Amino acid sequence: MRNSCPNVLPFKNEKIVNYTKDSAEYKSLMAEYERMENDMLEIPVIIGGERIYTGNTAECRVPHDNKKVIAKYHLAGEKEAKLAIEKALLAREKWSKLDWDERVSIFMRAAALAAGPWRDKLNAATMLSQSKTYKQAEIDSAAELVDFFRSNSALLSKIYRDQPLSTEGVWNRLSYRPLEGFVFAVTPFNFTSICANLPSAPAEAGNVAIWKPSSSAVYSNYIVYELLEAAGLPAGVINFLPGKSSVLGDIILKNENLAAIHFTGSTETFQNMFRVVGENISNYKTFPRLVGETGGKNFVLAHETADVKILARALRDGAFEYQGQKCSAASRAYIPKTMWEELKTVLFEDMKKVKVGKVSEFDTFMGAVIDKAAYDSITEYIDYAKAADDAEIIYGGEYSDESGYFIDPTIILTTNPHFKTMEEEIFGPVLTVYLYDANEFDEVLELVDKTSIYGLTGSIFAECRYAIDKASKALENAAGNFYVNVRPTGAIVGQQPFGGARLSGTNDKAGAINNMTRWLSPRVVKEEFLK
Repeated sequence: MRNSCPNVLPFKNEKIVNYTKDSAEYKSLMAEYERMENDMLEIPVIIGGERIYTGNTAECRVPHDNKKVIAKYHLAGEKEAKLAIEKALLAREKWSKLDWDERVSIFMRAAALAAGPWRDKLNAATMLSQSKTYKQAEIDSAAELVDFFRSNSALLSKIYRDQPLSTEGVWNRLSYRPLEGFVFAVTPFNFTSICANLPSAPAEAGNVAIWKPSSSAVYSNYIVYELLEAAGLPAGVINFLPGKSSVLGDIILKNENLAAIHFTGSTETFQNMFRVVGENISNYKTFPRLVGETGGKNFVLAHETADVKILARALRDGAFEYQGQKCSAASRAYIPKTMWEELKTVLFEDMKKVKVGKVSEFDTFMGAVIDKAAYDSITEYIDYAKAADDAEIIYGGEYSDESGYFIDPTIILTTNPHFKTMEEEIFGPVLTVYLYDANEFDEVLELVDKTSIYGLTGSIFAECRYAIDKASKALENAAGNFYVNVRPTGAIVGQQPFGGARLSGTNDKAGAINNMTRWLSPRVVKEEFLK
């Protein structure tokens, strides 16, 4: 029995390694990249700690070298989905009763391993499977992954120490139980750290999880699972189920023991999950908690007083880092006509430094988009703009999938503020610019706010404080993460808790106390000493 009350765990962000081409760190990373690239991996379904090879397989291909297969993975079916639920609930009997500091110690150890001996492996896996440059991988699968594990641990220790007021003769105390049932964690392709966080945040709080990774990120996600095993995660606490949503979804979502969903992905998918839960609400033992981060159509709004150089760099990095495949990527920009010519000149100079190619090359800025389906979808938008009368492609617009799913960074200029690429989520390296009269700033604020169904991220660029204040108030509901004179990407765990509202999700802020409390069910005990 744990007879102690540890202090709140300290948290500070993991330092990002600043690789140089000749550094020992970079050489070590690329040696691991080469080893993994040439080592064919077979990835099983993992249920209750047992590795299951179903025989129904799919391939993991390298997006920037799309003939290269680095793994085959086994897909879970109905049988495995039912078994995963059974094994998760069995594991819950012991895991939910384990002292909280024992649970947290596992994830603190995972953080230490990820920051140290596993760093190259995690980064190389992310570079290969998701076509991230060494820089983007380091930010994601090293620093942010470590931050999530450590931050969640610190937040839990803070939550557990938060106790109610007691009065004379009465002792009130609060315990935080894990949810009754299992958590269904459905993860995206674009951030390995998010994939790690979605099943592990509930697990740290004493829950058990069924983890369905994206088919485009099974490779790196399996490495994360191996990391958790190496850190001592008991069998059955998190069960790893690659597979098709059409096969697994109904079985898991309709099960009476579903306690929560932790999701990052498309708005349409999350709406469908919501719908299934609603239709089966009378069948559950508890009301499932639904936590999701979904789509975005993130904006950059420039005021006539904006610093052109800062704005240009923000547009480039905000729109085209990681091929525009960030939930927060800048996708639509509103620029005063008075500054456009100067901005265009500076922006195009910056764009010349954007190299598209294999992420194994040190100076690559953009790799390939994730897969053939994404490539086809994004290029349809580019072709639409090429054929439109009210828009023109002013930069980029070329693409080829001959050797990899490569799309050049593309900038569209439109005269129509409701042009298709101003309103629809593209999730690729496409930025659409609309020019407005500088004296119509109030009108464009309303336009920015009402154009999109989403409310994830956005930026205002201005030197005028009145303009900044006006934009902040007018766009209060347009972005859950709002940025002033900085690109609308790059949220850091513990510094800018991330999430949006409207149809961008439930805004439970991953990496923040808001999110961690969703995986706990408080229980109050009142004891009277005197009658």
